[in-house]
Amino acid sequence: MKFATKLFDAGLILLIPTLILAHLAVAPYTKVEESFNIQATHDLLVYGTPTSDVNRKLSSSYDHFTFPGAVPRTFVGPVLLAGLAQPFVYLMGFGHAQLIVRALLGLFNASALLVFWSSFRNWCGPAAGRWYLLLQASQFHIIFYASRTLPNMFAFGLTTLAFAFLIPPKQPKSTAPRQRLSITLFVFAAAIFRSEIVLLLAVTVLYLLIIPATSLERVIYPFFVAMFVSLLITVPVDSYFWQKRLWPELWGFYYNAILGSSSLWGVSPWHYYFTSALPRLLNGFPFLLLLPFSFRHPALSPRAKRLTIPSLLFVAIYSLQPHKEARFIFYVVPPLTAAAALSASYLFAHRSKSAFTALLTAALVLAILASFASSTVMLLISSLNYPGGEALSYLRSIVQSTPDSSPVVPVHADVLSCMTGVTLFGTAMSSTIPTPRALSHAKFVGQERGPAVGSVSLLLDKTEDPAELSKDNFWRQFDYLLMEEPKKAGTAEEWETVGVVMGYNGIEITKGWKGGDRVDVEGPVVGRGKIVEHMKRETRELTGGWWVGPRMRPAIYILKRIKGTAGSRESAGA
Repeated sequence: MKFATKLFDAGLILLIPTLILAHLAVAPYTKVEESFNIQATHDLLVYGTPTSDVNRKLSSSYDHFTFPGAVPRTFVGPVLLAGLAQPFVYLMGFGHAQLIVRALLGLFNASALLVFWSSFRNWCGPAAGRWYLLLQASQFHIIFYASRTLPNMFAFGLTTLAFAFLIPPKQPKSTAPRQRLSITLFVFAAAIFRSEIVLLLAVTVLYLLIIPATSLERVIYPFFVAMFVSLLITVPVDSYFWQKRLWPELWGFYYNAILGSSSLWGVSPWHYYFTSALPRLLNGFPFLLLLPFSFRHPALSPRAKRLTIPSLLFVAIYSLQPHKEARFIFYVVPPLTAAAALSASYLFAHRSKSAFTALLTAALVLAILASFASSTVMLLISSLNYPGGEALSYLRSIVQSTPDSSPVVPVHADVLSCMTGVTLFGTAMSSTIPTPRALSHAKFVGQERGPAVGSVSLLLDKTEDPAELSKDNFWRQFDYLLMEEPKKAGTAEEWETVGVVMGYNGIEITKGWKGGDRVDVEGPVVGRGKIVEHMKRETRELTGGWWVGPRMRPAIYILKRIKGTAGSRESAGA
């Protein structure tokens, strides 16, 4: 029996990192919010850190000078990822570099969750610890985003560790050093990665002082030391890479909170986090039933309040910010899930006491199974949201299978492509780290296209300026285009569609055969859209025309210049 219990516990421990890596494998591409960190990590691996003529080398090669974003972000995360990833990239090949980078971040966040679980288990017992792992693993968003290079996910691991060290330990004498370490981690997360964590730190410290569970002596000294060390890290690093004096999170706080510029990305009602974001993050059932039960039950209430009150205060105060996104409150998910696990453990242990408790326990087990099932469905649907990444991947396969490809193949990717998965990692055509010559970001109008060192290289252009895009000569630079609207690139006589990548467009329910099997598209459907199309056709064959599943629409057209037209090598005498 003990062996079976240990085996079960080992399986639960491995569940979170395994699921994070599985989500990465199913959805390997990135969205625009992740682009700065993933592109910066690529540039660090390829170009390194110049020690002479720094400004010219950085501005001519690093992506963030061309596409800086609304506010500058820190390079601390990319520097750490690139440094850790480098030996693995050399061993496994640069073609796997993006997966390696994301896997390292995902495993860091998985490790932080397991440290939190260990502290929680030591405080509340093995049974509560098992329920925490089950509840956490069944939630979609944290598992899905754990490997994504959002600034929030760099901060998430630090805040999760910080919460872990605030959980009362078995040995009271270790309380003070653990609390000092927690304060330090909160400060690092706030000063380097996400400034809003200052608010989370403030409400957490205030609550601990009121209980009381800490003292000002344990707070003030580590706070100022950690702030000083944080600034010694972020200011020199980011001033170097941005080539100006800079503390990114201070600038981001001023831009978003003081100027109120975050509202440009949308405004949500004040109750959004409580009525929409948190129920989705916690998969509904734990939020609606287990958390209130933990608060109301006398045996559970003291621990539940200590886990949740600071987090809920943070969410309540942060709700005053007009622009809201679920990722801004990811940090509170582990402690809230732990509080829910208290109720789950109690109900399961007392399931035989009454019919009502037995019914609640059965509902809990079914809800967790349903959460795993819904998370799987959400993962499969979410993987259809990256047509840009799929298009670039398919283009690589085309170029690699073309025997007479030029050493450097110029490619333009439009805005939607870049927002839905096109990264510089995606241009890698071999297992070795690309040469800076082959990946130069310089404009190549009239520039010699080769020879590049090594195998074929994709030279990616991401121009967004409407004035440039309106020039006929602009499009003549490229051999391939990734376009949402092919007509913008000129006449159909100049380009042929070699593939169409479909994008997710909601859920559809069809009955009968009216309307046919597929959306009419001008060109062959490739990538996951082709798989969905096949599944839809097979399902409707079995059900007499019924289909409940993803609705797909043409998202990215992969265009190839027709030989002999203006701008092609043949017409230019190449």
